[in-house]
Amino acid sequence: MGSEGYAVRPLTEATWPAFAALVEANRGVWGGCWCMGFHVRLGDRTPEQNRADKERLVREGRTHHALVLDGDGCLGWCQFGSPEELPEVKSRRRYEKELTALPDWRVTCFFTGKGHRKRGVADAALGGALEQIAALGGGVVEGYPEETDDRAVSGSFLHTGPMAAFERHGFTRTRAISPHRWVVTRPVTPGP
Repeated sequence: MGSEGYAVRPLTEATWPAFAALVEANRGVWGGCWCMGFHVRLGDRTPEQNRADKERLVREGRTHHALVLDGDGCLGWCQFGSPEELPEVKSRRRYEKELTALPDWRVTCFFTGKGHRKRGVADAALGGALEQIAALGGGVVEGYPEETDDRAVSGSFLHTGPMAAFERHGFTRTRAISPHRWVVTRPVTPGP
């Protein structure tokens, strides 16, 4: 169970229908991304291609999400994976400029469905992702959250997560890669 009593589960073939229903209810999320934007450069890809590729990656066990569930419905998620699984990062030039070593894991994006925002879904998803990472062997985890600095921020800028959630989960800022986006890191100990 996550915060607010939510259940957090991995994205698998069994949870795919709940994930797909939330994505479809939100027009493919971010213009049809289907949470593929950190797997590949989206370019001219169609929402249908993204959906098919995401479903294939789920079947192959090559994509990781912590889904926040309430009953049978998916409220939101946090995507994570290795740099090989998720090679795309925002602000790449600034990111690579001071890069000394790749992390073991990246936390790349969040989504919360309409009507469930500002209710702890992203926080629960990040906590669930860290638990899944521990179960997968742990290691250094890196995220790229947006610092809101008490300013109004469009939800489209928060797809990489809010800084406050990462700080609540023990991440430390390492360097800025845009005016309001940071690289944050935290070690995760292997767990059950």
